[in-house]
Amino acid sequence: MSARSTFLNLATRAGILFGALFLVSVLLAAIPGHRAPAPQSQGSQQSSGSQAQESQSTDHSSMPGMDMDDAKANEAHAVHDMTPGHIDAHSLHMHMHMTAMRPSNPEDAARAKEIVAQLRGGMEKYKDYHVALNEGYKIFLPNVPQPEYHFTNYMNGFLEAFSFDPTRPTSLLYKKTSDGYELVGAMYTMPKRATEEQLNARVPLSVAMWHLHTNLCMPPKEQRGSADMTKFGLRGTIATEEACDAVGGRFHPVIFGWMVHVYPYEDSIDKVFAMHHHMD
Repeated sequence: MSARSTFLNLATRAGILFGALFLVSVLLAAIPGHRAPAPQSQGSQQSSGSQAQESQSTDHSSMPGMDMDDAKANEAHAVHDMTPGHIDAHSLHMHMHMTAMRPSNPEDAARAKEIVAQLRGGMEKYKDYHVALNEGYKIFLPNVPQPEYHFTNYMNGFLEAFSFDPTRPTSLLYKKTSDGYELVGAMYTMPKRATEEQLNARVPLSVAMWHLHTNLCMPPKEQRGSADMTKFGLRGTIATEEACDAVGGRFHPVIFGWMVHVYPYEDSIDKVFAMHHHMD
């Protein structure tokens, strides 16, 4: 083979490799909860489900002004706000947007029943939480006491942005026990740009309410250690861009992506598609 042919062959292979790497980078940027390897532009906001690894953070490089400490704090607040005893009118009206319940109908009821049946079948092996860990699920804030722990699979979150498989949830939901974790449910996600019709096509809005975490005001960086956190964050009283600007804060209209919880072992439809696990 001539030197010229060898050069062209190598150049072609290099071009293919570069193109593949570029494509992978673009696709990874779309993964809910993926931490990008390089800074993103302000216009490249990503969606996310719950963060699941103690040493990692959901990608907030697309949220101007939000640093790692902000991200970790508000991921913890998001989980805190979604646990029994912490879902109040303040959070629901100021920092959470939920889809409206649509009128029930037999078609949706049948589809919801099928989703639950498929989910239960797909989840069965994860009753042993070690299987979940071995298959790539990561625990969000494992050392922080929570009524419900999210084990998230980032590849599933990526795939959820493009297609829906009831057996492939973004997160598995567990209760802590004396000797490990007990599987109680799962969480599906969609990008925050998804329309209600797209959400309805996944899990019917006549049986479940999808939700977004919204209207986040973070304190000025120089005040982070001394700021009054009753005003800032996902549990703060500031919920408009104007009010946030007035105190020099950093406003984010939406963080993470659409989420919906499913508890397939419950005995009624309202408990199966509840916002949090029913506690007897």
